[in-house]
Amino acid sequence: MSDKTILEQWREIAYDQKADKGKLQKFWSDYFAIEKGIYEQLLAEPDVEVKGTVSELAEKYGQDVLTMVGFLDGINDSLKTPNPIETMDENTEVSLAFDKESLYKNMVDAKADWLYNLPQWNDIFTPERQKELYLEQKKSGTVVKPPKVGRNDPCPCGSGKKYKHCCGR
Repeated sequence: MSDKTILEQWREIAYDQKADKGKLQKFWSDYFAIEKGIYEQLLAEPDVEVKGTVSELAEKYGQDVLTMVGFLDGINDSLKTPNPIETMDENTEVSLAFDKESLYKNMVDAKADWLYNLPQWNDIFTPERQKELYLEQKKSGTVVKPPKVGRNDPCPCGSGKKYKHCCGR
């Protein structure tokens, strides 16, 4: 038995910097297919709260416990009540009650087009609402700088002087 939590074990495998690139790419490709399948089931009944222990959910979705932990790690920020992923073991009770808008935006933020383009979203949000959520998420990461004050512009402090003769010194 390992001293590491199951989340640490998952992350060690998933983010192994020393792993063969081809094997790691296959690992993620397989994982994304599994993740897509689980989301298809969850989004088919978005208002039904799925609960159980980590091992029960792994069994329900036909996965091993480590893969289920990876899924729980990914969805945790979108849940109405986050699960204790840092400390959980396979007997920890978890819930997959997710906030629909938050989940959609987090999928956009992760650039997971295979998830936010799932057809099940069309039964949850109108295409217009999906576009609004997509744009809201994209804009949230955009830094907007205020216009630069030119040296001959009036000083923003309100003194009435040119910027170069006031605060621009």
